[in-house]
Amino acid sequence: MPETTTTKSRLFQNYSRRPIELVKGQGTKVWDADGNEYLDFIAGIAVLALGHANPKINATLREQSEKLWHVSNLFESSGQERLAELLTEGTHFEHAFFCNSGAEANEAAIKLARRHTGKHHIITFNNSFHGRTFGAMSATGQDKIQNGFGPLVSKFTHVPFNDSEALKSAVTEDTAAIMLEIVQGEGGVNPATPEFAATIQQLCDDNGILLIIDEVQTGIGRTGTRYAYEQTVLKPDIVSLAKGLGGGFPIGGILGTAEVGVSLTPGSHGTTYGGNALGVAVSHTVVSTVFEPAFLQEVKEKAAYLAEKLSVKYEVRGMGLLMGLVVGDSAAFAADMQTKGLLVVPAGPSVVRLLPPLNVSYEELDQAAAILLA
Repeated sequence: MPETTTTKSRLFQNYSRRPIELVKGQGTKVWDADGNEYLDFIAGIAVLALGHANPKINATLREQSEKLWHVSNLFESSGQERLAELLTEGTHFEHAFFCNSGAEANEAAIKLARRHTGKHHIITFNNSFHGRTFGAMSATGQDKIQNGFGPLVSKFTHVPFNDSEALKSAVTEDTAAIMLEIVQGEGGVNPATPEFAATIQQLCDDNGILLIIDEVQTGIGRTGTRYAYEQTVLKPDIVSLAKGLGGGFPIGGILGTAEVGVSLTPGSHGTTYGGNALGVAVSHTVVSTVFEPAFLQEVKEKAAYLAEKLSVKYEVRGMGLLMGLVVGDSAAFAADMQTKGLLVVPAGPSVVRLLPPLNVSYEELDQAAAILLA
């Protein structure tokens, strides 16, 4: 008998990959290597704000790739300046710093908060997710993310989310910042309550504590406003961005007020690839499209439309098109939906997230709802 051979992956096995390979995408639809078609309500985990193979993004990439890709931050960058202006216009922010990912953005936010205040203690929340680098992992309130890596970065305290009394008890004279997601995406699609948001802002105001809002998943129109904090009483000193910021091209960043901006002096922080010409060109195309008031209004309307349809069967959580459904076994549910042509992603053991491109059509929302309600 001929010897049976198996293909051994040369990749580290740190991902539990689904046994399909997606090879083509257009808008909200993707196709696997066997030609099967799916509605993509994962969108690269809230990354593809304008869908797959978006013509505007493709045109920007082609145009910029023929001019300049990368020169480092040793030189002036009008592209970074234009993007920073677009992201801060009409906000209380004055400064932007660009990097490559959400974890890097959160590292920058943590470093800035400590450097600016001269304090080290940062309060974050149970079931939060801020990234997998050491500072961001230490900020994350999930044991499964931290287990096996030895001592974490010190001076982080994790308290129950939406528990005002626990938060008040955690504040000390050494508290530099409170750091949170407006909606905990990885942790079960849990929104901050208005009462909790008010407590956070009051604590920051009364104690000179900086407020860091992780908008990596909620920012760039995902919740129906430019940034999710705009739907709350919160006024952050620093926000972190990534995911939708590049519409599929890797880019992250932070925005900060004029007050904290003075603390990032030359040499205090940096990145080789961050703010490269390709990334900021693509991001400018994405952001200028998403930040149009009519576009953001459509996101709100589409989210309300889908939530109303699904609420007859599910408990629906979240904000905008960061939507969670309570389903029981989330992994089994996601696997079942995949067999029916709909891609969704778990958010903890009992909730799945729906994260379609922000320009998803009503017809595609109807198709997804029909699958979910069948």
